[in-house]
Amino acid sequence: MSKPTSIEEVRFNARIDSDEALERRSDHALLEATRVGDDAAFAELVGRYRNQIINFVYRMTNDFDGAADLAQETFVRVYKAVDRYKTSHAFSTYIYRIATNLAISELRKRKRRRMVSLTGFFHGKEGADPVEFDPPDAKPLQDDAMIGAERNNAVARGIATLPDKYRAPLVLRDVEGKSYEEISRILETSEGTIKSRISRARGLLREKLRVYF
Repeated sequence: MSKPTSIEEVRFNARIDSDEALERRSDHALLEATRVGDDAAFAELVGRYRNQIINFVYRMTNDFDGAADLAQETFVRVYKAVDRYKTSHAFSTYIYRIATNLAISELRKRKRRRMVSLTGFFHGKEGADPVEFDPPDAKPLQDDAMIGAERNNAVARGIATLPDKYRAPLVLRDVEGKSYEEISRILETSEGTIKSRISRARGLLREKLRVYF
Protein backbone atom coordinates (compact mmCIF):
# COMPACT_ATOMS: atom_id res chain seq x y z
CA MET A 1 0.00 0.00 0.00
CA SER A 2 1.40 3.47 -0.95
CA LYS A 3 2.10 5.99 1.77
CA PRO A 4 -0.38 8.88 2.17
CA THR A 5 0.78 12.07 0.48
CA SER A 6 -1.33 14.63 2.35
CA ILE A 7 -2.91 15.39 5.74
CA GLU A 8 -6.36 14.88 4.23
CA GLU A 9 -5.39 11.42 2.99
CA VAL A 10 -4.11 10.55 6.46
CA ARG A 11 -7.41 11.68 7.96
CA PHE A 12 -9.33 9.72 5.36
CA ASN A 13 -7.40 6.54 6.12
CA ALA A 14 -7.93 7.13 9.86
CA ARG A 15 -11.65 7.33 9.28
CA ILE A 16 -11.55 4.06 7.37
CA ASP A 17 -9.66 2.41 10.22
CA SER A 18 -12.13 3.82 12.73
CA ASP A 19 -15.10 2.65 10.70
CA GLU A 20 -13.59 -0.81 10.38
CA ALA A 21 -13.05 -0.96 14.14
CA LEU A 22 -16.65 0.00 14.75
CA GLU A 23 -17.79 -2.60 12.25
CA ARG A 24 -15.74 -5.27 13.99
CA ARG A 25 -17.66 -4.44 17.16
CA SER A 26 -21.13 -4.32 15.61
CA ASP A 27 -23.76 -6.78 16.80
CA HIS A 28 -23.70 -8.61 13.49
CA ALA A 29 -19.93 -8.84 13.50
CA LEU A 30 -19.94 -10.20 17.05
CA LEU A 31 -22.47 -12.84 16.02
CA GLU A 32 -20.34 -13.77 13.04
CA ALA A 33 -17.33 -14.15 15.33
CA THR A 34 -19.44 -16.28 17.69
CA ARG A 35 -20.41 -18.45 14.78
CA VAL A 36 -16.77 -19.38 14.19
CA GLY A 37 -16.10 -20.14 17.85
CA ASP A 38 -15.17 -16.80 19.44
CA ASP A 39 -16.90 -17.04 22.82
CA ALA A 40 -15.41 -13.71 23.92
CA ALA A 41 -17.42 -12.05 21.14
CA PHE A 42 -20.60 -13.60 22.44
CA ALA A 43 -19.72 -12.52 25.99
CA GLU A 44 -19.45 -8.95 24.74
CA LEU A 45 -22.85 -9.27 23.09
CA VAL A 46 -24.35 -10.55 26.34
CA GLY A 47 -22.82 -7.60 28.17
CA ARG A 48 -24.47 -5.18 25.78
CA TYR A 49 -27.98 -6.54 26.14
CA ARG A 50 -28.21 -8.38 29.46
CA ASN A 51 -29.55 -5.50 31.59
CA GLN A 52 -31.96 -4.40 28.87
CA ILE A 53 -33.43 -7.87 28.49
CA ILE A 54 -33.72 -8.45 32.25
CA ASN A 55 -35.50 -5.12 32.68
CA PHE A 56 -37.85 -5.82 29.78
CA VAL A 57 -38.77 -9.32 30.99
CA TYR A 58 -39.20 -8.01 34.54
CA ARG A 59 -41.68 -5.41 33.28
CA MET A 60 -43.50 -8.15 31.42
CA THR A 61 -43.63 -10.65 34.30
CA ASN A 62 -43.26 -8.50 37.45
CA ASP A 63 -40.79 -11.09 38.77
CA PHE A 64 -37.13 -10.04 38.94
CA ASP A 65 -35.63 -13.44 39.76
CA GLY A 66 -37.67 -15.06 37.04
CA ALA A 67 -36.67 -12.27 34.65
CA ALA A 68 -32.97 -13.04 35.19
CA ASP A 69 -33.62 -16.71 34.43
CA LEU A 70 -35.60 -15.91 31.29
CA ALA A 71 -32.92 -13.47 30.14
CA GLN A 72 -30.34 -16.24 30.51
CA GLU A 73 -32.57 -18.57 28.50
CA THR A 74 -32.88 -15.86 25.84
CA PHE A 75 -29.11 -15.75 25.37
CA VAL A 76 -28.86 -19.54 25.42
CA ARG A 77 -31.34 -19.65 22.53
CA VAL A 78 -29.43 -16.98 20.63
CA TYR A 79 -26.21 -18.95 21.08
CA LYS A 80 -27.72 -22.26 20.03
CA ALA A 81 -29.29 -20.72 16.92
CA VAL A 82 -26.31 -18.56 15.91
CA ASP A 83 -25.80 -20.54 12.69
CA ARG A 84 -29.39 -19.77 11.64
CA TYR A 85 -29.31 -16.05 12.43
CA LYS A 86 -30.05 -13.79 9.44
CA THR A 87 -28.83 -10.20 9.29
CA SER A 88 -31.90 -8.86 7.49
CA HIS A 89 -33.00 -7.09 10.69
CA ALA A 90 -31.24 -5.55 13.66
CA PHE A 91 -30.03 -7.97 16.30
CA SER A 92 -31.99 -6.02 18.93
CA THR A 93 -35.19 -6.90 17.09
CA TYR A 94 -34.23 -10.56 17.06
CA ILE A 95 -33.32 -10.80 20.74
CA TYR A 96 -36.37 -8.86 21.93
CA ARG A 97 -38.57 -11.18 19.89
CA ILE A 98 -37.08 -14.20 21.67
CA ALA A 99 -37.41 -12.53 25.07
CA THR A 100 -41.01 -11.52 24.36
CA ASN A 101 -41.98 -15.05 23.36
CA LEU A 102 -40.36 -16.50 26.48
CA ALA A 103 -42.07 -13.95 28.74
CA ILE A 104 -45.48 -14.58 27.18
CA SER A 105 -44.94 -18.33 27.46
CA GLU A 106 -44.13 -17.92 31.16
CA LEU A 107 -47.26 -15.81 31.73
CA ARG A 108 -49.40 -18.47 30.08
CA LYS A 109 -47.83 -21.18 32.24
CA ARG A 110 -48.69 -19.14 35.33
CA LYS A 111 -52.26 -18.81 34.18
CA ARG A 112 -52.56 -22.56 33.64
CA ARG A 113 -51.01 -23.24 37.06
CA ARG A 114 -53.53 -20.95 38.72
CA MET A 115 -56.39 -22.68 36.94
CA VAL A 116 -55.36 -26.16 38.08
CA SER A 117 -54.29 -25.27 41.62
CA LEU A 118 -55.46 -22.27 43.63
CA THR A 119 -58.72 -20.97 42.24
CA GLY A 120 -59.52 -18.47 44.96
CA PHE A 121 -61.60 -20.93 46.93
CA PHE A 122 -60.91 -23.11 49.95
CA HIS A 123 -62.84 -26.27 50.59
CA GLY A 124 -64.23 -26.75 54.09
CA LYS A 125 -65.52 -29.98 55.48
CA GLU A 126 -66.16 -32.85 53.17
CA GLY A 127 -69.29 -32.25 51.18
CA ALA A 128 -69.47 -28.56 52.12
CA ASP A 129 -69.65 -25.87 49.48
CA PRO A 130 -66.39 -24.08 48.73
CA VAL A 131 -65.96 -20.81 50.60
CA GLU A 132 -64.43 -17.79 48.88
CA PHE A 133 -61.22 -16.68 50.55
CA ASP A 134 -61.35 -12.98 51.36
CA PRO A 135 -59.02 -12.18 54.28
CA PRO A 136 -59.35 -8.82 56.03
CA ASP A 137 -56.80 -6.15 55.15
CA ALA A 138 -54.85 -5.67 58.36
CA LYS A 139 -52.18 -3.40 56.87
CA PRO A 140 -51.87 0.07 58.42
CA LEU A 141 -52.66 3.13 56.35
CA GLN A 142 -49.67 4.42 54.42
CA ASP A 143 -48.04 7.73 55.19
CA ASP A 144 -47.14 10.26 52.52
CA ALA A 145 -43.53 9.06 52.28
CA MET A 146 -44.69 5.70 50.96
CA ILE A 147 -47.14 6.95 48.36
CA GLY A 148 -44.53 7.44 45.61
CA ALA A 149 -43.17 3.92 45.99
CA GLU A 150 -46.68 2.53 46.14
CA ARG A 151 -47.56 4.32 42.91
CA ASN A 152 -44.55 2.76 41.18
CA ASN A 153 -45.55 -0.63 42.50
CA ALA A 154 -49.11 -0.01 41.37
CA VAL A 155 -47.90 0.74 37.84
CA ALA A 156 -45.91 -2.51 37.80
CA ARG A 157 -48.91 -4.45 39.11
CA GLY A 158 -51.20 -2.73 36.64
CA ILE A 159 -48.96 -3.65 33.71
CA ALA A 160 -48.81 -7.22 35.00
CA THR A 161 -52.60 -7.51 34.79
CA LEU A 162 -52.84 -6.45 31.16
CA PRO A 163 -53.56 -9.13 28.56
CA ASP A 164 -50.44 -10.33 26.74
CA LYS A 165 -51.34 -8.69 23.45
CA TYR A 166 -51.52 -5.29 25.14
CA ARG A 167 -48.76 -5.73 27.68
CA ALA A 168 -45.92 -6.51 25.26
CA PRO A 169 -46.36 -3.51 22.92
CA LEU A 170 -46.95 -1.15 25.87
CA VAL A 171 -43.74 -2.19 27.63
CA LEU A 172 -41.74 -2.08 24.41
CA ARG A 173 -43.01 1.43 23.64
CA ASP A 174 -43.38 3.19 27.00
CA VAL A 175 -40.68 1.42 29.02
CA GLU A 176 -38.12 0.35 26.42
CA GLY A 177 -38.67 3.33 24.12
CA LYS A 178 -38.86 1.28 20.93
CA SER A 179 -40.26 2.81 17.76
CA TYR A 180 -43.57 1.58 16.36
CA GLU A 181 -41.68 0.17 13.39
CA GLU A 182 -39.33 -1.87 15.57
CA ILE A 183 -42.16 -3.10 17.79
CA SER A 184 -43.97 -4.18 14.65
CA ARG A 185 -40.94 -6.26 13.64
CA ILE A 186 -40.43 -7.69 17.13
CA LEU A 187 -44.05 -8.78 17.50
CA GLU A 188 -44.50 -9.53 13.79
CA THR A 189 -47.68 -7.46 13.71
CA SER A 190 -48.65 -4.46 11.58
CA GLU A 191 -47.85 -0.97 12.83
CA GLY A 192 -51.53 -0.06 12.75
CA THR A 193 -52.38 -2.94 15.06
CA ILE A 194 -49.46 -2.06 17.35
CA LYS A 195 -50.62 1.54 17.69
CA SER A 196 -54.18 0.42 18.39
CA ARG A 197 -53.07 -2.04 21.07
CA ILE A 198 -50.81 0.50 22.77
CA SER A 199 -53.65 3.00 22.87
CA ARG A 200 -55.95 0.37 24.36
CA ALA A 201 -53.29 -0.69 26.88
CA ARG A 202 -52.77 2.88 28.04
CA GLY A 203 -56.50 3.28 28.53
CA LEU A 204 -56.75 0.08 30.56
CA LEU A 205 -53.75 1.06 32.67
CA ARG A 206 -55.16 4.54 33.38
CA GLU A 207 -58.40 2.93 34.51
CA LYS A 208 -56.55 0.64 36.90
CA LEU A 209 -54.48 3.50 38.32
CA ARG A 210 -57.16 6.15 38.78
CA VAL A 211 -56.90 5.90 42.55
CA TYR A 212 -53.20 6.83 42.45
CA PHE A 213 -53.21 9.70 39.97
